[in-house]
Amino acid sequence: MKKVLVLCTGNSCRSQLAEGYLKSFAGNAAEIYSAGIETHGVNPKAVQVMAEDHIDISNHTSNHVDEYSGIDFDAVITVCDNASEACPVFPGNIKRYHYNFPDPAKATGTAEEIMNEFRRVRELIKAYSADFVIRHLSN
Repeated sequence: MKKVLVLCTGNSCRSQLAEGYLKSFAGNAAEIYSAGIETHGVNPKAVQVMAEDHIDISNHTSNHVDEYSGIDFDAVITVCDNASEACPVFPGNIKRYHYNFPDPAKATGTAEEIMNEFRRVRELIKAYSADFVIRHLSN
């Protein structure tokens, strides 16, 4: 079974969304983890927008990448430029993928405008995750 790590700056939003979708789409084809180069806690708005799409990430935790140093990952997906630049070196023949998603936690405006940005980024990550599973995790 393939092991995939989704890495972001704070493991609070983008990587949490990706972990949720990758787990949903990959099923038993892969073990999916997420982590940050820092930990900021899981963003409640990320939990909310995923619940709107019937995926429960309310039990996710914000983990530091060092917590997974003993796992031999097959792939690492960085979902922001900061994480890509600060990504630690992993031993072995690990494949790295990168997509710089906008950070919805930095959205400004009314409460509805902020939630709409979370939904927009959710949809970007959902599409990326579905494509990733088809291209890299399906046999």
